[in-house]
Amino acid sequence: MTPSTRLFIALGAVALLSGCSVFRNYDSELAQTNQQLASGNVDAALSLLEKNNTGEDRDLLYYFEKGELLRAKGDIAGSQLAWGSADQVVGQWEDAVKLDYAKYAAQFGSFLVNDKVRRYEGYDYEKVMLTTQMALNFLATNDFESARTAIKKTHEREAVIAELRDKEYLKREEEADKQGIKTQYKDLKGYPVASLDAPEVVSLKNSYQSAFSHYLAGYVYEALGEKDLAAPGYRQAAELRPNTPLLEQALVNLDKPAGKDDDSDILIVVQSGLAPARDSIRIPLPLLISDNVVITPLSFPIIKADTSTPGFSQIGVDGQAVNLTALNSTTAMSSRALRDDMPGIILRTSVRAISRGIAQKNLNKVNPMAGLAVGLTSAVLEGADTRTWRTLPDTTQVVRLRLKKGEHQVSLPSAVGGSLVKINVDRHYQVISLRAIGNQVFTSGLAAQRIPSGNPTAVASIKQP
Repeated sequence: MTPSTRLFIALGAVALLSGCSVFRNYDSELAQTNQQLASGNVDAALSLLEKNNTGEDRDLLYYFEKGELLRAKGDIAGSQLAWGSADQVVGQWEDAVKLDYAKYAAQFGSFLVNDKVRRYEGYDYEKVMLTTQMALNFLATNDFESARTAIKKTHEREAVIAELRDKEYLKREEEADKQGIKTQYKDLKGYPVASLDAPEVVSLKNSYQSAFSHYLAGYVYEALGEKDLAAPGYRQAAELRPNTPLLEQALVNLDKPAGKDDDSDILIVVQSGLAPARDSIRIPLPLLISDNVVITPLSFPIIKADTSTPGFSQIGVDGQAVNLTALNSTTAMSSRALRDDMPGIILRTSVRAISRGIAQKNLNKVNPMAGLAVGLTSAVLEGADTRTWRTLPDTTQVVRLRLKKGEHQVSLPSAVGGSLVKINVDRHYQVISLRAIGNQVFTSGLAAQRIPSGNPTAVASIKQP
């Protein structure tokens, strides 16, 4: 019996006897959780998350989701605790990559193991957005020093990812040539190629660097008086999102004198919607198995954008409409991640299908029952990996204003419930974070509180000054 045959039989036994992530429908689980979140019932969303994660060995996604749900609830300390656990997991991944890339690649680069049964390591943009979201939590409590630490970790993480992907892509090309796999995602008949080739996806430098993360870094460094570090942050943000006046102006304003003592430099961050889901689609692909071309249905992941929250580009501040500047799209980053990963997914899926076909053919000759076991294993393990951080905000928009110290009122558009939020400005630099999901608006930190209102004012009725 060949090693690949033994592996398939072993995997089949594990899959059929233990289940685990093989049978888990993560997208369905999180759809229910997010329905509760979008209705404003955060406690019910948290209960569902706990119900679906009863084991002691909880994975990275559990901590991702729990941190975001607790943040929506206003529990900053609990959110940071959950995200701290996630950060430890990602830190272990970084250590493994930096210590011995070859060993890491050998351990997690097996072509015979389906992606959905691998330990979830998080997509690159999720790893970077984790520390960015943690920085926002710190800023909600005006802890700029801790936010600075989180931001520094973000930049270090980006460097690790960049080096890893350079090595990985080179190795993947060599392996594809060795295996004779020439198929590209554009060759997959019936695959939604346009979603991966959309301008907002192709224009991204990569899948993990966010203009928002770097702009936030610049703002934090500026607030701490470190203008020499603020400038690179603003500059990197401008390079990632060119022709954006807010980013260009940030560099110009660094050289201007500070404002009056009773004025505050306020950054309002409005995050809306939910990260896109991943689904699985089957595409028939011709593969050369034992010198015969066999049309084999294979599963590949696709991106499904979230539609829970209407788009908007303005908020009201003290009765005046102000424009928001979009600095991040998780949908675009997720699509770019899939676009970059598709050659590797096609390679792994094809090699696995060829090995499976050869093993089953050989076994059928000597042991039909063993051949049947391989066939059952194939059926059980077939399907693309649909796991992804679903509670992560989709769109991040900002507006930067100079306001007098004291109380101010922010109004959200009627499209997301027309909520009113009271903000208390008491620092020279201050970050106010708002989160819109469905028609719900969530605040975090002591400086922002939602105002109950039976007849809220819609931004659409406010005219520009």
